[in-house]
Amino acid sequence: MSDTASLQSRIALVTGASRGIGAATAIALARDGAHVVLTGRDVKALEAVEDAIHDAGGSSTIAPLDLSEPDGIPRLAAAVAQRWDKLDIMVINAAYLPTLTPVTQVDSKQLGQALTVNVLATQALLAAFDPLLKRAGHARVIGLTSSVGTAPRAFWSAYAASKAAFETLLDCYALEVEKLGDTRVAIVDPGATRTAMRAKAYPGEDPASVKPPEDVAALVVGLLQKDFPTRTRARP
Repeated sequence: MSDTASLQSRIALVTGASRGIGAATAIALARDGAHVVLTGRDVKALEAVEDAIHDAGGSSTIAPLDLSEPDGIPRLAAAVAQRWDKLDIMVINAAYLPTLTPVTQVDSKQLGQALTVNVLATQALLAAFDPLLKRAGHARVIGLTSSVGTAPRAFWSAYAASKAAFETLLDCYALEVEKLGDTRVAIVDPGATRTAMRAKAYPGEDPASVKPPEDVAALVVGLLQKDFPTRTRARP
């Protein structure tokens, strides 16, 4: 790990860091010098990501977290505040994909879970970590979205509605903090990517036909290595 890495000494939090885009992003952030707080529900998978980070000479901390638990996010924020007293980077990647179905057949329990994980948890993360982001001085918030949030697609209504709300929350937060300091917010649409969520949505697709998560991770780290206007939109 180079002492001149561009994200050296930054504290980064990545949700959904146990696999896919979250894991690839966490590894890429650590490779560039950040200390990464890995969150997710699967402890063994998080440990595997941490091993990969440490094997490459990086540093990380595992913080198991279920975003649907009401007290989980405030507890995590308190722990980060106690250890570092700031948060430089927050990557909101974790998401829940309900079963693809017509609007008239959406399962209310699955819709509720999508709204909890994709929307309510996002608001809770922003609320809990806002003081730490402001304390960092030049904080960056990156939200991973989907094109269906702005371009609705048949049978994707539950997920699309949650992602539309997700983007609106991030946009409003960006406007609210824009003139209060140097916190910047970007929304990244990864497009077709080789993830478990993609496989669930497109079970017959050849995984090799879409890009790997590492391509999205490279885009995220590239954004963080330079200044960008708040409410930035990006995709590979």
